[in-house]
Amino acid sequence: MAIERKFVQDGLKKVRINEYFIQQLDRAGYSGMKINRTPMGTQITIYAEKPGMVIGKAGKTVRIFTKKLDEEFQLDNPQIDVQEVVKPELNAQMMANMLANALERGWYFRKAGHSTLQRIMNAGALGCEIIISGKLTGPRKRREKFLAGRIKHTGIPAEELVDKGFAKAIKKLGVLGVQVRIVQPDVVMPDNFTILSGEMPAEVIEEEVKEEGKDDTSETGTKTQSVEEPKTKVEKSTAKVKETPDEKSADIKPIDKSETYKEEIKSKSPKKPKTKEIKDGESTKGDE
Repeated sequence: MAIERKFVQDGLKKVRINEYFIQQLDRAGYSGMKINRTPMGTQITIYAEKPGMVIGKAGKTVRIFTKKLDEEFQLDNPQIDVQEVVKPELNAQMMANMLANALERGWYFRKAGHSTLQRIMNAGALGCEIIISGKLTGPRKRREKFLAGRIKHTGIPAEELVDKGFAKAIKKLGVLGVQVRIVQPDVVMPDNFTILSGEMPAEVIEEEVKEEGKDDTSETGTKTQSVEEPKTKVEKSTAKVKETPDEKSADIKPIDKSETYKEEIKSKSPKKPKTKEIKDGESTKGDE
């Protein structure tokens, strides 16, 4: 037999055993079981609200269950252990059975769902989800969901941290399915985090300062260059800013308006007749 087929057969056998106990121990408040295989045989632990009804008078009911598991389900030397559930409100299978019984007795589904949800949350659960599906108010089937607190729906946390229970309520219009999922009070969610209030201890601050000093000594070259470079750039930029106004002032001369005015007057004034220059010793006829 292939190992995959063996795992499938073991899982199917476990489901059949669980359904058998649900049918037989409905009045005892059955809430689940665990199967452990040991070298001495197969140990089955049954969790119930009323363990006395599971054991029976002088252990008669337990012997019947042991014989049934050996003959019909072919378990190797089955041994049954019964344990009482301390808080029924935090057991998903037990609350699903109680809700299904309430629906069969004629409770309105909204009243039964809200009361069960409130009872579970008052017991200290971190989150709860109740789903009732079937013909609730009319000829068509539908689902009604009751949710409170925090709950996971996917991933490994949803499989390992959430307790699940399922039960059936048989009514005249049909069968109603009841599903209950509970997050226990002691469960630590993977996405939880805490913010520490107050100042950091002096020892932690000293250690951080020492580590920062070591980093500075190991990388002094790179850090000093990165600090000094912007200073030189700033100095150069300031020098340029100072030089530019002086250079412009040296190149540009102030305009003298008097010279331009004199040139305009010369251009407008009439021309004087030319006179000959008289050298020494010469005389003109007019003078004589």
